[in-house]
Amino acid sequence: MLLGVIADDFTGASDIANTLAKGLAGEGGLRTIQFLGVPQGPALAACEAGVVSLKSRSIPKADAVSQSLAALDWLMAQGCRQIVFKYCSTFDSTPEGNIGPVGEALAARLGVKGVVACPAFPGAGRTVYRGHLFVHDALLNESGLEHHPLNPMSDANLQRWLRQQTVSPVGLVGWPVIAEGAAPVRSALAAAAARGETLVIADAIRDVDLLVLGEALSDAPLLTGGSGIALGLPRNFIRRGLATGAAVGGLHVAGPEAILAGSCSRTTLAQIAHHREAGHPTLKIDVDAVMSGKLGADDLIAFIKRSEGRAPLVYSTAQSDVVQSLQATFGRDAVAHRLDALFAATARGLVDGGVRRLVVAGGETSGAVVSALGLDALAIGPEVDPGVPVLTLPDGSLALTLKSGNFGSENFFAKALSVMEHGTP
Repeated sequence: MLLGVIADDFTGASDIANTLAKGLAGEGGLRTIQFLGVPQGPALAACEAGVVSLKSRSIPKADAVSQSLAALDWLMAQGCRQIVFKYCSTFDSTPEGNIGPVGEALAARLGVKGVVACPAFPGAGRTVYRGHLFVHDALLNESGLEHHPLNPMSDANLQRWLRQQTVSPVGLVGWPVIAEGAAPVRSALAAAAARGETLVIADAIRDVDLLVLGEALSDAPLLTGGSGIALGLPRNFIRRGLATGAAVGGLHVAGPEAILAGSCSRTTLAQIAHHREAGHPTLKIDVDAVMSGKLGADDLIAFIKRSEGRAPLVYSTAQSDVVQSLQATFGRDAVAHRLDALFAATARGLVDGGVRRLVVAGGETSGAVVSALGLDALAIGPEVDPGVPVLTLPDGSLALTLKSGNFGSENFFAKALSVMEHGTP
C-alpha cells in the first residue's frame, strides 16, 4: 500500500476514495479499497490506496484520537508512504471538536510539523481564501451550516476556529503563495514548521491550486483536509512508476432498492422534495412516534417492501427549527441515538430481506448503517456525482452509495440507483 487515509466518517471516506480511484483525466488513479473500521488483518497486495472509515467526527476527542492512531498504526504496517487525515469539506467540528486534536496526534506520532490543513473542494463549491471557508458564494457561517444539528459552524475563519482545538499555533499559506507554485509552498510550510506551527491552513479556490498542493506535498508524510486535497496525489505515485494508474472498476448491481436519508442539510431537503415530486414513494419519519416506541424498523421496512421497484425513500430530514425543537424536547443525543439505531435496524432488515441497492444520505446515518451491516471492505465503483461513488461488495451482492448531506445534484437519489445498476445515470 502506497497511500493511507484516515477518514472521520463513512461518507467522507467514500468521497476521498472516489477521488483517489478516479485520479486525473488521462492519468488514472490508484487501486483503492475502503475499509470499514480498522482491519484486523493485512490488506490485499493489489491495494495501492487504503481508506480507513471511522465514525469519529462527533465522539469524545480522546476516543477520536485513539481510533485515529490505531488506524495510523495499521496503515503504516501496510507500508504506506503517505497518510491523509480526511475530514469534511465544511470543516464540521465544534470548538471542542476533533480535527485539531487528531491532526496534532497524528503529526506527533509521525514526528512532523507544518502539516497542511485544507478542506477545499472547488468542484463541490467549497473554497478557502485568506483562511476563510466559503460554501459557493457564502461564508461558511452564512451558508446554513451555522444551524448544523451536531457541529454548528459559526466562524468561517479556519485559522481562528482550529486554534481553539489545538495546543500549538495554527499557520496559514495564503493564495498568493499557492499561485506562485509548488516550491514557494514547500518553503512556506518549512517556515511554518520552524515556527512550531503543527497545522497550517492552505488556501485553494481552483482545482489547479489543489494540484499545486499535491505537487508540493509529494514527499509529505502527513496532510489533512477534504477529499480535494487528494486530487493531485495519485499522479505523484504514477509518475514515479510506483502505481499503475488503473481505471475505476466496479460491478453493476440490479435488484430491490431503498433510500434512507438522515441528513438535515439544505441540499438533502431539496433532493427529497425533488424525489417526491417525481412520483417516487416517500415516508417521513415521525420522530415523536420513534421516541415513544410507536414507530420502528419493521414499519419502515414494510413501507419499502410495498414500494419495491419505485425507488422508495424513508427520511427523518427536517428544517433546522424543527430539529432544534425535537432536540429541546427529547435531548440532542437521545434523538440522534434513536434515529441512528432506527436506520441501522432498518438497513439490516432490508439487506437480510433481499435489498441489493441501498442509498444512504448523511454522514452519521451512513456510519450507523454500515456498522449495522457488518461490512469489512468495499470496492470503489463509478461516480454518481462529484465526491460520491458507488461502493460494491466484491461478490456483487450489494451496492451502496453513501452521500454526505451537502453533496449531490437535485435528482441524486434516482441517479444513484441507476448508476448502481447500469454504470451510468
